[in-house]
Amino acid sequence: MENVLEQLKNRRSVRKYKADQVPQELLDQIIEAGLYAPSGKGQQNTIIIQVTDQALRDKIVQMNCEIGGWEAGFDPFYGAPAMLVVLAKKDWPNRVYDGSVVMENLMMAAHALGLGSCWIHRAKEEFETPWGKELLKSLGIEEEYEGIGHCALGYAEGETPQAAARKGGRVFYIK
Repeated sequence: MENVLEQLKNRRSVRKYKADQVPQELLDQIIEAGLYAPSGKGQQNTIIIQVTDQALRDKIVQMNCEIGGWEAGFDPFYGAPAMLVVLAKKDWPNRVYDGSVVMENLMMAAHALGLGSCWIHRAKEEFETPWGKELLKSLGIEEEYEGIGHCALGYAEGETPQAAARKGGRVFYIK
């Protein structure tokens, strides 16, 4: 248990990545961790899309910039060479919660394997576009899915940030 607590305390979002590709074996382990995330009623209504294709990665970066209002040239994925996109069935009431737990599992697994990660938003908006719907369709995904988040993955460039001090007054006890 002590190791798990240390992993939880030490994982931080990485915002600068080396260009080195992440081996598929590591991506497979991270994806497996995401697939083992708890889900409402055990329904497992989330999916994960691995993106390591440079052209598709660049298209997602471009869309994310447009949605976020950033100028061309900014990389909201901080140069991460891989991303895992988490989506959940749109009609599932627990979609955001279930997808969020998947995202946490992905980030914790990446940290345990020596990789950096960062949760990047705007997947919801991307997959509401005709482009996003067509991408899903090209993968054989016919049902309606909502983007929950992107997990940017790669080897950290430089030191991993240190944890900020935890704010007090956030725990209340009823005994």
